[in-house]
Amino acid sequence: MSDSSDKHAAKNSSRQSFSAAELLHELFPGSAEVPQGANGQPTLGLYPVADGRLALVCGQQLAEFTPLSGQAKTALHCDLCHYTRSPSEATIYRVVVAQRRSRYVTLCHSTVHCQGRAGTTGLQALAERIFPIESGAQMF
Repeated sequence: MSDSSDKHAAKNSSRQSFSAAELLHELFPGSAEVPQGANGQPTLGLYPVADGRLALVCGQQLAEFTPLSGQAKTALHCDLCHYTRSPSEATIYRVVVAQRRSRYVTLCHSTVHCQGRAGTTGLQALAERIFPIESGAQMF
C-alpha cells in the first residue's frame, strides 16, 4: 500500500459520524431520550446552529438546513410563516433528506419571529415536508 492510500484511509477513518440522538443530546444537554418542551410534548422547533445553519428538531428527528451562497434578486416567500420577504430578510436553505436527494426551503432570517407567526401548526407542516430523513443521508 502506498503512502497516499495510507493517508487517505487514515483521513476517512478519522471522520466522525454522529447519530441524530447524539446530536440532539449535544444540542439539548441533560435531556432525556426525546427533548421535551415546557408542556411535556416532544420538542418541535427551528434553532440556529452555526455558520448560518439551522436545525429543525421534531422529537428525536433532526434535520440540518444549510444556507445557499449567493443572494436572490427578487422577493422570497417564506415556507414557514408564508410572508413575502426581501432578499435581505430571507434565505434559501438546502436540507439533505436522502442520499443524493435534497429539499430546498426558504426561511426568514429572524427564526424566532418567523416561528411566532407560523405557530405550532406551521412548524408541524414544515416537519412533515422534511421528515422522515432516509437512513444513509449525510446531515453533518
